[in-house]
Amino acid sequence: MSRPVRRILATSGGFRPTTRWGVLEPAGTMAAALGLTGRERPRLCFVMTASGDDPTYLARMYSAFRGWSVDLTHLSLFSQPNADVGELLLRQDLIWVGGGSVSNLLAVWRVHGVDEVMRQAWDSGVVLAGVSAGSICWHVGGPTDSFGPTLQLESTGLALLPYGNGVHYDSEEQRRPLLQSLVADGRLPLSYATDDGIGLLYEGTEPVEVVADDEPAASGRQPAAYRIESGPGGVVTETVLAVGRLP
Repeated sequence: MSRPVRRILATSGGFRPTTRWGVLEPAGTMAAALGLTGRERPRLCFVMTASGDDPTYLARMYSAFRGWSVDLTHLSLFSQPNADVGELLLRQDLIWVGGGSVSNLLAVWRVHGVDEVMRQAWDSGVVLAGVSAGSICWHVGGPTDSFGPTLQLESTGLALLPYGNGVHYDSEEQRRPLLQSLVADGRLPLSYATDDGIGLLYEGTEPVEVVADDEPAASGRQPAAYRIESGPGGVVTETVLAVGRLP
């Protein structure tokens, strides 16, 4: 039997605001993640550990899918798991990890064995995806505001993907220079980053497609993903990866 395709969609997006106050709707990267499951009615599990399982955040996720053909559930770890971690996660088609503190997320996941279950889910073909902390966690690490307003390096990611990761690359001014510095001095390996509203799809450990929440604007700068690598003398090269399949 052939091995399932292992997919991760690491994003700085996933949802967009609606005209109703506080109400979100799934955007292009989330729609793409659901499409990757190949299911008419996918089983989707929210994992909101990075926000301390904030009930308001979780409620907004559930309400965003009103009218969608999706079976929703969630894994909560505070103050104790709401279900057997392996039993719940391994029966999903898609796991979506929300934003917040990636450092807290990684610490709590390891206490409860979620890190190992996520690897099992990935190996079994469950699509892994998420935003911000839910993007960095799959990589070696990346810049984070987990420790305060000055960004620092988080280097204890699950490393399912052997790269560094940058999120909110175009909207938070500390992120681009810090990620480039971390790659230049070798504290992070070759890295990938996403602007707001952009996701990067990996099959196995190879980036294969850049996905957007919204259709490209008719003019002006387009959000993108980026490949950041260090060359001779520590000179950093940043390559723009436009929306679409990668060569």
